[in-house]
Amino acid sequence: MFSFLKKTPASAESTSWLSRLTDGLARTGGQLTALLVPGGRIDEDLYEELETILITADVGMDATRSLLADVRRHVKEERLTEASELTEALAHALLRMLQPLAQSLDTSAHKPFVIMLCGVNGAGKTTSIGKLAKHFQSQGKSVLLAAGDTFRAAAREQLMEWGKRNNVTVVAQQSGDAAAVIYDAVQAAQARGIDIVLADTAGRLTTQVHLMEEIKKVKRVIAKALPDAPHEILLVLDANTGQNALSQVKAFDDALNVTGLVLTKLDGTAKGGVIAAIAKAHPIPVRFIGVGEGLDDLRPFVAEDFVGALLGQGR
Repeated sequence: MFSFLKKTPASAESTSWLSRLTDGLARTGGQLTALLVPGGRIDEDLYEELETILITADVGMDATRSLLADVRRHVKEERLTEASELTEALAHALLRMLQPLAQSLDTSAHKPFVIMLCGVNGAGKTTSIGKLAKHFQSQGKSVLLAAGDTFRAAAREQLMEWGKRNNVTVVAQQSGDAAAVIYDAVQAAQARGIDIVLADTAGRLTTQVHLMEEIKKVKRVIAKALPDAPHEILLVLDANTGQNALSQVKAFDDALNVTGLVLTKLDGTAKGGVIAAIAKAHPIPVRFIGVGEGLDDLRPFVAEDFVGALLGQGR
């Protein structure tokens, strides 16, 4: 057990969450556990195998080199010799890299606080909105949803269903453009004294220039409805896309000035390392991570918990 995981006794709920996260990242955790065993020696072969595991776990070359340099420095300073001791060194190197991304989302500065969600097709935006609604309601906040994915009828219906499950209002139109829907939602939230507006947008490939221009328009229209809005622009990333997530972060950030990330689908096949690649190449706060389809399966990102789970120590 890592020293930074030795906290006060956790509740059954948080223990369950950590176990699910650890299970979701078991592919990488299992490889590292098998490599860094008691009795093994720290040598160049071990470092080479560790490098291979990190790269195949989507950590990326730059972040891997940075982590290994940090690990080697720790090994030299502490005069470590056993492979099992490398686990703690790697944990602290990862924590130093990821800790700056762990910035919780503060929605208290504006009312309504408008959150715009974006991402590529299939990343999990609409599902994430439903879970975020539950999260904010648990904080005592009132929530309104804007069905801004007007390309996909199923997305509107899906959001309506999430609205029913959370008992929150969904502003939608049978037709019309996304900007108009979200504009109406922001005005409705102002009139009703709503705390949080969660605005869905259509999935779009970053190579679809006209669609990237359209989402810039959505942002501009939101600002017309409420100065300074949107107050948060969340990019939803599917953890299974690996290094492709980096290009998504860059493209959406260039277009919208993304303020936070939501990393979804850390529930079985994801390798998890892409978060380190993002921290190294394009650091943007990771607000939430998700491990499943349930309403409570999206939680704020806690770097210590994630590192423990990634290294198979989160139970």
